[in-house]
Amino acid sequence: QVQLVESGGGLVQAGESPRLSCAASRSIFSAITMGWYRQAPGKQRELVATVTGGAIGSGGTTNYADSVKGRFTISRDNAKNTVYLQMNSLKPEDTAVYYCNADFIGLMRGNYWGQGTQVTVSS
Repeated sequence: QVQLVESGGGLVQAGESPRLSCAASRSIFSAITMGWYRQAPGKQRELVATVTGGAIGSGGTTNYADSVKGRFTISRDNAKNTVYLQMNSLKPEDTAVYYCNADFIGLMRGNYWGQGTQVTVSS
């Protein structure tokens, strides 16, 4: 089993630039894809960003939802077993619970979710 713990959420002003972190309880070298998703009240959970890497190679290919492209940046630090989401120019519509996700291969094979961290953007 792998536990994912998000941090960095809270109440922020529009235009601010917080960073979310997701720490994994095990090495993320076997996490071929790690990502961030979000769920706003009354809406379905949606993809925010993903990054590949680890066992399938270095570098990492990123993918973003159109709504955050150019404002959010996802990155992973395999040495720290952590994935980050740098959020710039936040808007009230970015308000949601943000969830970390990891897709592992190998001994820890499976798809894992964190418990989420609330981000509330006030205008």
